[in-house]
Amino acid sequence: MIAPYCERLDSSADSKATPLVCIHGWGMNLRVFDQVRNALRMDRSSWALDLPGHGRSDWADSRADLEGQVQDLLAALPARCVLFGWSLGGQLALEIARRAPQQVRGLVLVSTTPRFTEGPDWPHGLDAATLDAFRTMLEQDWRQTLRDFVQLQVRGSRRAEATQQQLEAALLAHGLPREAALRAGLALLTGLDQRSRLSTILQPTLVLSGQHDRVTPPAAGRWLADALPTARHEHIARAGHAPLLSHVDEVVAATRDFLNELELVSA
Repeated sequence: MIAPYCERLDSSADSKATPLVCIHGWGMNLRVFDQVRNALRMDRSSWALDLPGHGRSDWADSRADLEGQVQDLLAALPARCVLFGWSLGGQLALEIARRAPQQVRGLVLVSTTPRFTEGPDWPHGLDAATLDAFRTMLEQDWRQTLRDFVQLQVRGSRRAEATQQQLEAALLAHGLPREAALRAGLALLTGLDQRSRLSTILQPTLVLSGQHDRVTPPAAGRWLADALPTARHEHIARAGHAPLLSHVDEVVAATRDFLNELELVSA
């Protein structure tokens, strides 16, 4: 087992609230959560993790599949927490919640889909041609592919240029992903289909979707919320795939309301 790199931010108010654990998306690292975590610091402590081979987490080929990644993340979680997952991080959060319901009290899923790829019974994903082109580009020039993916994430957002700069700054400040981790992550994204498992995930869940998300369409988020037994969906106007950077105030407000409700119900 390889322990993921983790940063803890303690509550400035010595809060006893359930801690928040943040899991980022493909190609990124934990720095993307800085603004959200700082804004919520009065409410609760938080952890942010680097996925295997991303940021400052080590990589091993044994971490290429869902099992390896989930086991590493599970071992790093505090005893009882709420998972805040973005994109691929949201898919991993769903699997962790399914496997360890006693450890996860709730979920906040941002720009998350149960299936990344389009199919005959799933119109809310990326088409095969786009994914094939993306996979070919990754083999030829992974750095350029990562830059192109950053641009895709911000397309349609109200603050596209500023959000792109924030994503690029996170990569430069905290470390680029390993090429092998990118390949493994893309294979995981293109092969994972969680739709049949959602009915068993009973934790209260907030699903947040950006209106102009080109990576995980908002229809996928609405479907996800409908399929989960205790979930609700909120739409963030004029946001792309990274509302946690482009629409921090909206994401923080929705997250705070959800977490406060969760604390009241659990009291």
